[in-house]
Amino acid sequence: MADKQISLPAKLINGGIAGLIGVSCVFPIDLAKTRLQNQQNGSRLYTSMSDCLIKTIRSEGYFGMYRGSAVNLTLVTPEKAIKLAANDFFRQYLSKDGQKLTLVKEMLAGCGAGTCQVIVTTPMEMLKIQLQDAGRIVLYDSHANILINAQRKLMPETVVPGTVPTKSPTAMQLTRELLKEKGIAGLYKGLGATLLRDVPFSIIYFPLFANLNTLGKRGAEGPAPFYVSFLAGCLAGSTAAVAVNPVDVIKTRIQSMNRGSTEETYSGVTDCISKILKNEGPSAFLKGAYCRALVIAPLFGIAQVVYFFGAGEYILSFLPGN
Repeated sequence: MADKQISLPAKLINGGIAGLIGVSCVFPIDLAKTRLQNQQNGSRLYTSMSDCLIKTIRSEGYFGMYRGSAVNLTLVTPEKAIKLAANDFFRQYLSKDGQKLTLVKEMLAGCGAGTCQVIVTTPMEMLKIQLQDAGRIVLYDSHANILINAQRKLMPETVVPGTVPTKSPTAMQLTRELLKEKGIAGLYKGLGATLLRDVPFSIIYFPLFANLNTLGKRGAEGPAPFYVSFLAGCLAGSTAAVAVNPVDVIKTRIQSMNRGSTEETYSGVTDCISKILKNEGPSAFLKGAYCRALVIAPLFGIAQVVYFFGAGEYILSFLPGN
């Protein structure tokens, strides 16, 4: 990621810290992105990101904007660790005698990192999406006085027909329900769509960041200033995020278990694409694009700042033997 020579354990710590800070800062925008992407024609509750956040606060309170954040905060560290470690491994494997990687090899390293990270990303996103979208589904169907069977199963003690439940399902409840009904495959629903999103994202992000960061170097061998790395991370992250947003819409729709009574269900990637095109048109694939850019840009910009200041190396210095 950054050009400083950082040990692998420090990289993992840096990735975890960056992920925790980033998730805490931008999670409400990520919630708005999920709800906007899941809106189908005839079930539109929100007109924009700001409208979504305002209505969420009014109906669910301030902490309603952080539905599903516990899942992200718990799993973002191993996700970033795998992503960074994999990219580092593939870059070293593809490098000959420490020479600068070609663009093709940088893209291959990013491809490897994106492929490896889905081990954690898929179940993390699967659970997060259910929790983030629960408020939208309940609010939408309560207006029509309709009770969703899936939510009755998850929250039998709290749902009253025609009313908004007072308590949402927890990540543990969802996990137990998925494992009971579908086994481990339940947590990996949407794996194919996640691969189709994360592999191209990494292929775009890593080479673009590396080249943008190089432009800001003070000298041939010197590192780029931290603000250059921050801006490079923001620009590369937002570019990659918008580029793969159509696949992110597909992934979000496929991974959503709870739906309103008039909303479509999808059997797979191709079925999802055809139904979206037929019912909502091509513009539906851009839903939540600006929200996703606003989430990813600071997330990866923060990652570069954490790398620049070497938080991981600082923490490791306090461990015995260092």
